[in-house]
Amino acid sequence: MSKLIAVAGKGGTGKTTVAALVIRYLLKTKRTPIFAVDADPNYTLGEALGIEVEQTIGMMREEFIGERAEIPSGMSKEAVLDRQMHATLQEAKDVDLLVMGRQEGPGCYCYLNNVLRKFMDILAADYPFVVVDNEAGMEHLSRRNTRKIDLLLVVSDHSVKAARAAGRIVLLVEELKLEVGRRYLVLNRSPDNISKEVQAEIDRSGLDVLVKLPEDPEVQKADVVGTPLIDLPDDAPSIVSLGPALDPLF
Repeated sequence: MSKLIAVAGKGGTGKTTVAALVIRYLLKTKRTPIFAVDADPNYTLGEALGIEVEQTIGMMREEFIGERAEIPSGMSKEAVLDRQMHATLQEAKDVDLLVMGRQEGPGCYCYLNNVLRKFMDILAADYPFVVVDNEAGMEHLSRRNTRKIDLLLVVSDHSVKAARAAGRIVLLVEELKLEVGRRYLVLNRSPDNISKEVQAEIDRSGLDVLVKLPEDPEVQKADVVGTPLIDLPDDAPSIVSLGPALDPLF
């Protein structure tokens, strides 16, 4: 049974950075293979993992709904879809990446989305660890109501707005009736001492702080020069902080 790790948070808080660092942790601790899903329309997880993204589910969906997909004689529509969806999987050493891409355009996507849910559930079953980098609205997880989220990491930076947004994500998870095992707050770019205003919002969210990730010059450098976050040195401040926090969870 695969373990599903979902990462969510307000845009700009470092959500994708945290997702990439979790994947780096799994790689370093030999918890492989990993199925990574970038469910944010502004997809950047591939860059953080050093995986070039050539195709997304959004691209494939538009091609199919626009009736540009040719269905060979003797092959069902579902078989063609299955083949095309496998073609969107970007494969790398010990981690495979599926990028959802942009949301649907006009038209009916009900059949296609039902096939997509089935495809993702079947595919995810082949991996011991699944890491999903979500948009703040948890849209894609809300559609996968047959899967339990084993670990939900809600990312916030050291601001009242982001901490408040983290609380809204918790409420959304409850409204969607998503089954969640453990849930924690990851406080990114955090000072040593949390301000009383931010702490008050964290308390209201009901989330325990799993780890406070400090400002990390190595992460900043990687962002500036465009190097993958999974190549961060072991002594990078974010790596030093995150590893011990994740160890008890696995």
